[in-house]
Amino acid sequence: MTERRVTIDVPSLARVEGEGALHLKIEQGTLQHLQFKIYEPPRFFEKFLEGRHYSEVPDIVARICGICPVAYQVSAVNALESLFEVELTPWIKQMRRLLYCGEWIQSHSLHIHLLALPDYFHETTVLGLAAKQPDAVKRGFFIQEAGNRLIKFLGGRSVHPIGLQVGGFHKAPSLAEAAELHRYIESALPEAIAMAEWVARLDMPDEQQSFTSVALTSPHYPLETGRLKSDRGLDIGVDDYETYFTESQCPHSTALWSLLKGENYLVGPLARLNLNVNGLPPFLDRLLAKLGNPFPSQNMFHSMLARAVEVCFALHEASELLRNYKVPDTPSVPVRVKAGECCGWSEAPRGLLWHRYQVDAEGIIRAAKIVPPTSQNQARIEQDLAQSLQAFGLEHSDEALRLHSEKVIRNYDPCISCATHFLRFSAERSP
Repeated sequence: MTERRVTIDVPSLARVEGEGALHLKIEQGTLQHLQFKIYEPPRFFEKFLEGRHYSEVPDIVARICGICPVAYQVSAVNALESLFEVELTPWIKQMRRLLYCGEWIQSHSLHIHLLALPDYFHETTVLGLAAKQPDAVKRGFFIQEAGNRLIKFLGGRSVHPIGLQVGGFHKAPSLAEAAELHRYIESALPEAIAMAEWVARLDMPDEQQSFTSVALTSPHYPLETGRLKSDRGLDIGVDDYETYFTESQCPHSTALWSLLKGENYLVGPLARLNLNVNGLPPFLDRLLAKLGNPFPSQNMFHSMLARAVEVCFALHEASELLRNYKVPDTPSVPVRVKAGECCGWSEAPRGLLWHRYQVDAEGIIRAAKIVPPTSQNQARIEQDLAQSLQAFGLEHSDEALRLHSEKVIRNYDPCISCATHFLRFSAERSP
C-alpha cells in the first residue's frame, strides 16, 4: 500500500461553543495519531471567585455559560447550603427543580435543532435545515421557548438568570404568571413527543463502543440532586468525588482532563438515560417501547434521542410542578455562615457539574474548583473519534473526515469555553 500521511487541522469546530481543533495523522490507512485540542485561553473564573462574598457566587458562576447558567448556579448553591446547613422549604426544592427543567428544555432543543440535526440533512447551518425541514425547525423553536420562559419565570431573565440565591430565590412569581406558563408548557409537551418520534426515525450510524456511563441517580429522574453512580459499580456521595476522579493537564489542550480511576468515562444525556431509564414516567416508558427502546445504549449517536426524551421528561415534570403552584410565605430561608469546605453537584444538560469551595468565617470564598462536563468528556471524545473514524473509513476525503469528526463531537454537545480553567504556572530558570 502506498504510504499516505494526512494532517487535518480544523482551526475552529463549527457549531460548538468556544474554539477547538482536531489533529489527525494517518499512515498507510491507519490512524497513528489524534488530538482533540482546546486552545481557548484560560477564563480564570475559579480565581475570580476568590475573595468574593458567598452571596455573589450564584451570579458570577452563571456567567460561565450562556446556555447552562442554571447548572452552575445550582451546583454552587448546593455546595454552599450544605456547608451552612440550610434547611430548604419544599417550595424552594420544587422551584429549583422547575428552574432546572427549563435549562434542560432550552439547551437540548437548541442542540438538537441548531447544532446536531443539520448534520443529518447534509447542511452546515440551521438555515439550510429550515429550507428542507421548516416544520421541524419551527417546532424546535417553539419547544425551546418553553425552556426560556421557565428560566425567566424564576430567574428574572432567560440568559444569565439572577433570581437564585443561597437559601432560595429572591422573588416568588405570581399565580397568574404560573398559570400562563403552565398553559404554554402543556402545549409544548405533545410537540416534544412528536419531535422524539421524528428523531428516532432518523438514520443513525450503528456504532457500538465500550464506555463507562456516569451520572447522578435518585428516586426521581436526576436533575439537581442525587448520588453518583456508574454502570460499572461506582456509587458515591458528593464529598467522595475527588477520591475517584482526577483532573490533569493535557499537553495539547488548555482545558483539564478528568479521568475515573485512570480511565475515560461518559457524562451527559446518554449516560443519564443509561443509568436512569427505569425512573422515567409511564408515558415515556410507553413512548420508548413504541420506538424500540435502545437504552441502555453503547452507541453515542443515540445521544440525540436521549436529549429528545429528556426534553419530554422535563416538560412533563415542569407541568406537574406548576399544576398546583402556590405563592409561598417567603421565597428564601435564613442563612447562617460558617467556615469550612463544601462540595455540590447537579446534572447540567451536558452532564455532571461538580463544585468545591473553601469559605472563611465571614463568608468569603478562599478557593474554588469547578469541574464542567466537557472536561470530563474530553478523553472519551478522543477515544470515540479514533474508533468512529476507523469505522467510517480513513480512505475518505479530508473534508468527509472533517464532517464526520464534527458529527461525532456534537454527540457530546461540548461547551469548550466552560471547560477552560485557570492553569497553574511553573517556571524553571537558569542564572
